[in-house]
Amino acid sequence: MEGLVSTGTITVRPHCTRRQYILSPPYRPHLTKGLLTNRLQMSKQPRLVTSITASVQPLESAVPARFNNTQPSREVLEIWQSADAVCFDVDSTVCLDEGIDELAEFCGAGKAVAEWTARAMSGSVPFEDALAARLSLFNPSLSQLQDFLEKRPPRLSPGIDELIKKLKAKQTDVYLISGGFRQMIQPIAYLLGIPSENIYANQLLFGSSGEFLGFDRNEPTSRSGGKATAVQNVREAHGYKALVMLGDGATDLEARKPGGADLFFCYAGVQLREAVAAKADWLVFNFQDLINSLE
Repeated sequence: MEGLVSTGTITVRPHCTRRQYILSPPYRPHLTKGLLTNRLQMSKQPRLVTSITASVQPLESAVPARFNNTQPSREVLEIWQSADAVCFDVDSTVCLDEGIDELAEFCGAGKAVAEWTARAMSGSVPFEDALAARLSLFNPSLSQLQDFLEKRPPRLSPGIDELIKKLKAKQTDVYLISGGFRQMIQPIAYLLGIPSENIYANQLLFGSSGEFLGFDRNEPTSRSGGKATAVQNVREAHGYKALVMLGDGATDLEARKPGGADLFFCYAGVQLREAVAAKADWLVFNFQDLINSLE
């Protein structure tokens, strides 16, 4: 997910889809200090939901010739192959869509949110202010969120499930670091076999009647620079020797800093953001390239 930075963006649209039917646990509201937070709980009788893995047209033909990082250096490849942790952005990386835009559209405010986002992207707006402003345009209730989760299953990027399986087979820990909402990311993590404790994301808050109250501002990902903080926290907590961040936007690139990610890989299979791509250690358009590099 890019957040509020927009420079030279090329978007790729899905041209076909194939459906995968996977068991997922039900969504149940959980009462915490008077607030309802929609958390997933494991059930002995999970119900069937649909996950969609979409195929997208390759972007390679649209890549400006000046990019010289579409192949990894030997040093980058060695760090990637020895990484003991990989952190993934979710929107426009693990998934094809931007979660808040999809939820807003489902709630009938897609155009208003998109217009506000466009205005925000032209200036310097703190992430937390932009998030609050967009949410205030449609104030999703808990019932709307649950309905959305039932009717709009996540659309996984092609190859992401295979890549994560490959990493896990190598005993590499996998994390999801997102400026999106935990309630919407939890089903994605479940599909990919990523434990809940490996999710760093925002939390929507609801009152006792399911009314929207806002979001948890104590989450590091709820504010500017939050992804970098989350990655630093992950590394400090587990003492990883080599950690890689993979995403599409400037907020993901920020995670590559001392004490954070050693490498940043820009995934441009959905969005190509030229200013971000130019600074990546490896610019990739297809997760299959990463999978092959681990052979």
